[in-house]
Amino acid sequence: MAWRKRFSLFDTINIILMLCLVVVTLYPFLNLLAVSLNDPADAMRGGIKLWPRVFTLENYKYVFSYSNVGHATMISALRAIIGTLVSVFCTAMVAYTISRKDFVLRKFVTIAFILTMYINGGLIPTYLLIRDLGLLNTFAVYILPGVIGVFNMIVIRSFIEGLPSEIMESAKIDGAGDFGVFFKIVLPLTIPALATVSLFVAVWQWNSWFDVFLYTSSRIELSTLQYELQKVLLSTSVNQGQTAADAFSQAEGGGPKVTPTTIRATMTIVASVPIIMVYPFLQKYFVQGMTLGGVKE
Repeated sequence: MAWRKRFSLFDTINIILMLCLVVVTLYPFLNLLAVSLNDPADAMRGGIKLWPRVFTLENYKYVFSYSNVGHATMISALRAIIGTLVSVFCTAMVAYTISRKDFVLRKFVTIAFILTMYINGGLIPTYLLIRDLGLLNTFAVYILPGVIGVFNMIVIRSFIEGLPSEIMESAKIDGAGDFGVFFKIVLPLTIPALATVSLFVAVWQWNSWFDVFLYTSSRIELSTLQYELQKVLLSTSVNQGQTAADAFSQAEGGGPKVTPTTIRATMTIVASVPIIMVYPFLQKYFVQGMTLGGVKE
């Protein structure tokens, strides 16, 4: 009976703490959502919490009518999808290679990859290398420079090394080659790790904007949503001193009915929601076992 009371008390405290954590985590996002759905002039008064005072979709109409936002969203989506698929596949192949104990250069290659996490050529040499490779103002510059993620490779390699070696040995006895083992054995068993790494890469690809500024800023057709968001934030920063009275007079005078505050909130929501929607589809892989259907030793 006493054990049950202690257990119930623990559950109660745990639930309270988790609810507090959920509130702290969700409040900034819900607050931004409320501001983005609020009347721009009214939002200048402040005091908006979890729901808008004066509901309107004017902010979203303005954002989606903004120059190049629609096309930039498509480029961001293509970059996230293609970049994730290519990066995860290539990283998984490298991880499988250096996980092989019979690979002679295993230790040397591993050290060489790890060194790149701490040593790099710097911004200017990297730019010159990208230019000499002919990647400037091309879509490939979003994919190729980061095709192998060293941290992601280590994660996948560690996962592969935890797989039962009997499965791969059995496949080789049955006549499977290295590619056969990789595609038919390793990839299916490493789905949880691949899903986790895919999420990391997709978020990085979706949120990246600095490489757009460096390598493709002269081609508007290659601009991404995050870069457009950055330009909007920079253009609205000069209007930080705008008051509610200014917003009202601006709207009545036929000017834009939006304000910097609501535009920042709206653009943040527009940029965040698509990648947030990916999480539920990958969450189940985070809790799966190390070897799905594997042989138990």
